[in-house]
Amino acid sequence: MNTKSLEQTYELAVYPRRDIVLVSGKGARLYDEDGREYIDCAANVGVSNIGHGHETVAKAIYEQYRSLGNCYSMFYNPVRARLAEKLAKLAPADLNRVFFCNSGAEAIEGALKFARSTTGRQKIISAMRGFHGKTMGALAATWGSEYQKPFVPMMPGLTHVPFNNFAKLETALSEETAAVLLEIVQGEGGVRVGNIDYFQRVREICNSKGVILIIDEVQTGFGRTGTMFACEQFVTPDILCLAKSLAGGIPMGAVLCSDRINVPVKSHTSTFGGNPTACAAALASLEVIEKERLIENADAQGNYFKEKLSRIDSKKIRDVRGLGLMIGIELKEKAGPYVHMLMDKGVIALLAGATVIRLLPPLVISREEIDFVVSALKEIL
Repeated sequence: MNTKSLEQTYELAVYPRRDIVLVSGKGARLYDEDGREYIDCAANVGVSNIGHGHETVAKAIYEQYRSLGNCYSMFYNPVRARLAEKLAKLAPADLNRVFFCNSGAEAIEGALKFARSTTGRQKIISAMRGFHGKTMGALAATWGSEYQKPFVPMMPGLTHVPFNNFAKLETALSEETAAVLLEIVQGEGGVRVGNIDYFQRVREICNSKGVILIIDEVQTGFGRTGTMFACEQFVTPDILCLAKSLAGGIPMGAVLCSDRINVPVKSHTSTFGGNPTACAAALASLEVIEKERLIENADAQGNYFKEKLSRIDSKKIRDVRGLGLMIGIELKEKAGPYVHMLMDKGVIALLAGATVIRLLPPLVISREEIDFVVSALKEIL
């Protein structure tokens, strides 16, 4: 059987599939089994910030696995120690402790538990249109009956309020609130950027009420928005959730915490969290981001991309918005057909809700590649 038949036969059908078989990638380009080239504007939903097939990360993975591939965190390990130090130095002020895990959903699960452990309270406030993962705790914080319906009842204690609406959040907050959980840019929710004033007021009320502020940067972290972390442009949280692009394509997540966070020994652990192979990949990926100035590139190319998109003369476009190389094109109609048309023209893009085309290219994308994507969008729109 061919690749498609094998996957259709043996895997659970939980993913909406696209009818191509991807086999390789380099930089901001992907290649299918027939050798056709695509400009990647999905980056594996924000994972491949440093692009595909980077030799620096490949070498780090190979050398570390030959030395010691796994090391459970009951033992000390120098590679894990160096990564913990590196993340603490890169993070916003006061986020000087780290818990390592394997994914964004796991990072959210950890953050929710850490907030409850620290405050002794149970309730969590998150935002409508927010997306935080699909494990049970993260799913309860995620907005959308299409995700939750097969698995109800949800974990109790979760309340959703409108994003960017401080009055609604203030009304929902009580003495039983452990944490407020928010994204700086709502990725799955339509590439909606928060207001600085909103986040500053949320920070103030969390301080006054003893509530933990959790920021989910699983998709926005590591240069995507033109700074290492998007929250640098908005607010400093008590807990910062990271994953996706952290280890250059190797599964890894992290929860960065301030000294305020208190978690008992053995209350939350992970077999593979902080394994040396993933840590070596993360250190190499961070080296690439810094040496190749990918944060600056994300800012410059993001501005160029949005300016070019804003010039497309189409009555189908309602809005172009985003931060850095996280861009949403909101249409006046369903966006799904246009995402498939883009693929036919050699561009892989994403949806962000029913009417938004989401562009998350690797941060190494060139202006020539951006121009190709804009040309394809002009043709279909």
